[in-house]
Amino acid sequence: MELFINTMGIEQDVQQLHFRNDYQKAVINLIYTYNWMREKTASIMDEEDITPQQFNILRILRGSYPQPLSTLQIRERMLDKMSDTSRIVDRLLKKELVKKITCKSDRRLVDITISEKGLSLLERMDKKQDDMDGVLKKLTKSEAVTLSRLLDKIRTLD
Repeated sequence: MELFINTMGIEQDVQQLHFRNDYQKAVINLIYTYNWMREKTASIMDEEDITPQQFNILRILRGSYPQPLSTLQIRERMLDKMSDTSRIVDRLLKKELVKKITCKSDRRLVDITISEKGLSLLERMDKKQDDMDGVLKKLTKSEAVTLSRLLDKIRTLD
């Protein structure tokens, strides 16, 4: 395993030399890094005039395409569970990136599907995927696998 020594650690980034313990330091580092990564990928999203939540919904809908999804099904699959899915879908509708269709089994419900314009936007963004993945470019493939396993392990503590 490759040892990576970072001279610009979280201590310098948040200008705090001491932490209560290594767990607190790791949590602060995780939150700081998450926000840093969002900032780095924001410019790619901005080029297409969409938010990370809108991008997430479009990818969810593309994954189920041509099968439509309800807003509840979309919410269950979202990375950011606190998002107001209905409001985000409404914004995507205004941009003509998604379509609302009446549910065939229950006409009171509405299903959402990605539009051709939405599919086209994702195709353009797919070409920028290397740039988005680039926020982890300092990690080897093995380190990326280890990071994913550690993050999965954290979430299994519940």
